[in-house]
Amino acid sequence: MLLCPLCSGSSGNATLAEIGGARILIDAGKPCRTIEGALAAAGIPPQTITALVITHEHSDHVMGAGIFSRKYDVPIYANAGTWEGMQPQIGEVAPRNTRVIATGRDFYLKDVNVTPFKTPHDSNESVGYAFCANGHKISVMTDIGHAGPELLAYVEHSDLLLIEANHDPELVKSCAYPYVTKRRILSSTGHLSNEDAGLALAQLYMHGVRQAILGHLSRDNNFEELALSTVRAQLRAADIPDAAFALAVAHRDRLTGRFEIAE
Repeated sequence: MLLCPLCSGSSGNATLAEIGGARILIDAGKPCRTIEGALAAAGIPPQTITALVITHEHSDHVMGAGIFSRKYDVPIYANAGTWEGMQPQIGEVAPRNTRVIATGRDFYLKDVNVTPFKTPHDSNESVGYAFCANGHKISVMTDIGHAGPELLAYVEHSDLLLIEANHDPELVKSCAYPYVTKRRILSSTGHLSNEDAGLALAQLYMHGVRQAILGHLSRDNNFEELALSTVRAQLRAADIPDAAFALAVAHRDRLTGRFEIAE
């Protein structure tokens, strides 16, 4: 079982999960050739991808989805709202590869139980995903304006969790973005801050989560060292020792690595 963040940031997102005999690409927010290169660096032939699952229709999550599906004959799974929003961006997808799922309703990919759960983001029908097989669980949860108990319940007891740590609020407030953009980022349907990611992980520690990757970092309002130190500070404030919680940060524009758990 493994999780490979191929790229994770405000300029593009794609993550590879391997669990239960399936290789699942979560989002394809870079050009197809970039995703191919990242998969090659991870040792994953693109023609072995079982499915492409989409979190929402924003371009940094779907840019390469259509071409990847057409080139490798890979089915795309997304809910109706996401299909409506992304169809004009990704072009025609073969009917056999057009899979419409329902938010909150589990489905299977090989031996993997997949749960698409609603997330608070300003898109048509944004979701995160939990993948369960053989007593293990991998979860991906980015583009979330806030992380309340109902949302966190979906990713409890994850062996591996990719969670958003998008920005530092003070950097957002002082940056050159237009006011409307700043308000969007900081809203309850925008993006999760470093501090709030740390608070969420401190809560999830009480429900079995021991390893997390911080993802979807803003290009302009965050950097890896700041995200890591802020989240770690929140865990320490909750009396969680460094050795008890493994933390990593996903790179914005390149493969981060292979995070493996023995099945």
